[in-house]
Amino acid sequence: MWRPVDCRVAFAMAARWMGVLATVLALMGAVTARALQVTDDRGLTVSFNQPPQRIVSLLPSLTETVCALGQCARLVGVDRNSDFPQSIKKLPQVGGGLDPNVEAIVALRPDLVLMATSSRVGERLQSLGIKVVALEPRSHADVRRVIETLGLVLGVPDAGRVWRVIDAAVTAAAQSLPANVKEMRVYFEVNSGPYAAGERSFIGETLTRLGAKNIVPASLGPFPMINPEYVVRANPDVIMVSAFGDVGLAARPGWAAMRAIQFKRVCVFTKAQSDVLVRPGPRMAEGARIMAQCLLDQAT
Repeated sequence: MWRPVDCRVAFAMAARWMGVLATVLALMGAVTARALQVTDDRGLTVSFNQPPQRIVSLLPSLTETVCALGQCARLVGVDRNSDFPQSIKKLPQVGGGLDPNVEAIVALRPDLVLMATSSRVGERLQSLGIKVVALEPRSHADVRRVIETLGLVLGVPDAGRVWRVIDAAVTAAAQSLPANVKEMRVYFEVNSGPYAAGERSFIGETLTRLGAKNIVPASLGPFPMINPEYVVRANPDVIMVSAFGDVGLAARPGWAAMRAIQFKRVCVFTKAQSDVLVRPGPRMAEGARIMAQCLLDQAT
């Protein structure tokens, strides 16, 4: 039979273990809360009690990344330029990515809006109680980070597999090219501003991995506005441009004398190809193959 003192000891030990258990549970709760926190490209931390189920995406590359992660079904609305995969075209459009229709977004009752950092509606949406994550990839490392961040937010295990497929495909595209292609000097015009894809951009990084020499150095930034005379002086071997930007290339002052124009080494991409090339997301592997084929065609 226990003496009274034994009961007091037993109660004390039980209380101590209950305290330990409460501490452990509190720590587990804290870890769980941290697991659903992400810091976006604005430097803001966004918390989630559970993975979002109703998503509006205002950037095509983010739309495509959500789908590449197998979560297309969670999208309830997109910007007007999001058009891949095909199923996305059935979703309500909420305007442009930079200045979407806020009322249309609210009407879709999203529990998350994905947007570029350059979009001007983030604060307004947050003031209405809508969670916003701004992500704007500009380099290969950014694309990998964005894929992994969205995988965390959406609760997708091993989201990094999407990047591994992209990375392997870019490597394969580079390995498919003969040695004589890999010294070609390239000018990639993103639009007729003219804005170019520099070495620091995801497009420039793909060109470098393919072995091409970008005439726009990293020091000028990812997508600098270029003086047309700069291109004339650089005298590239190959010009890559969209069908919209191809109009009047030879008529630009001094351009007719450039090597690429004289030898007709100009790759004019269709709108569909251009969409693939300028979106830093899951279709970068396809973009690498398009650029590799351009280099191969111009080398023959």
